Amino acid sequence: MTKPFVISKRLVWEAFQRVKANGGSAGVDQESIEEFESKLGDNLYKLWNRMGSGSYFPPPVKAVPIPKKSGGTRILGVPTVADRVAQTVVKIVLEPLLEPVFDRDSFGYRPGRSALDAVALVRRRSWEYDWVVEFDIKGLFDNIDHGLLLRAVRKHCNIPWVLLYIERWLKAPMEIEGKPVARERGTPQGGVVSPLLANLFLHYAMDKWMRRHLRSVRFCRYADDGVVHCQSEVQAKLVLRKLGERLRQCGLELHPEKTRIVYCQDVNRKAMHPTVQFTFLGYTFRPRKAVDKHGRVYVNFSPAVSREAMKAMRQTVRGWHLQLKCDKELSDLSKMFDPVLRGWANYYGRFYAKAMKPLWRHVNDYLVRWMQRKYKRLARGVTRAARALGRLAERAPRSFAHWEKGFIPAAR
Repeated sequence: MTKPFVISKRLVWEAFQRVKANGGSAGVDQESIEEFESKLGDNLYKLWNRMGSGSYFPPPVKAVPIPKKSGGTRILGVPTVADRVAQTVVKIVLEPLLEPVFDRDSFGYRPGRSALDAVALVRRRSWEYDWVVEFDIKGLFDNIDHGLLLRAVRKHCNIPWVLLYIERWLKAPMEIEGKPVARERGTPQGGVVSPLLANLFLHYAMDKWMRRHLRSVRFCRYADDGVVHCQSEVQAKLVLRKLGERLRQCGLELHPEKTRIVYCQDVNRKAMHPTVQFTFLGYTFRPRKAVDKHGRVYVNFSPAVSREAMKAMRQTVRGWHLQLKCDKELSDLSKMFDPVLRGWANYYGRFYAKAMKPLWRHVNDYLVRWMQRKYKRLARGVTRAARALGRLAERAPRSFAHWEKGFIPAAR
């Protein structure tokens, strides 16, 4: 019999390849990606057959609490591997339809757009505009109105099976401590298609609305986090009030502790105000010392790695217990830890890179202690061990990202 929905096997195969590349833990069925792949042909055929016939019903989403940097926990919804493949099939079809619709100043979860692009845009606008409204939407993924979201999806997609499965995913229960709990709002944070749906919801709840009703301001949004640049404090207060009202109409709420009005103080804007800094995507924007092309020092309003991000990175380095790995060679440590250090350097070192110095010193301190434990002749001399590490770094500077940038102990 002919299936009611035409879904190609190649599409399901491509979806699995993406899921495998992204990794991830098992869902409620406790089946890992490796276990799913051990019976790949049968599993993918079964999924394709059910999706094509309309008989695929997503299983409950596993609730996993994860700690938040600001304290407390957030619930991450982990679908099964098969369900992640099914969601990826829908995302591959739906994303090209929605991507042209989204606003140019929306950056989160979009192909070809990165968090660093958003930071660069905010930096430039902070030089042009005197005031910023920093905002965060409280519990975005948990509070999306299903009716409004489905109406937005139908506006841009008329593919019956895509609409069918999106509606089923929105209604799929969350399994908490072994018990399924029905959901009437939200889309699980952790689902493959959830970020795309959240972006669509906020496109109508915020982005398009701001373009129409607050034309004189400039906003930049990355998922549920964003900033609005304004010309005056009066305008910033108006924007904050209007934005709060608009989000409440859509069933959302601004986070009271993460939403504030900020003055962009620098050499040309010297007025005194209580709040002159904000944090966006791991970068803290505030007045900092800068040097112009003539060597003159002045104050610039610019981003650098935030204190919270620095603390988290230092804790990660501490958890590696580098100093205890005396059975490892330098090349082993490089393979184990340099990819992470390089990722930090590429992200947090993009703007005001010298703010990363304390972290690089922290890593070098652990490497010195590793040298002391590994070589008996260096055990009692921190200075000798640091110099030995410096000579090692000069011979193999590409071992670690910060060594390449010149952050090495003195060799003499």
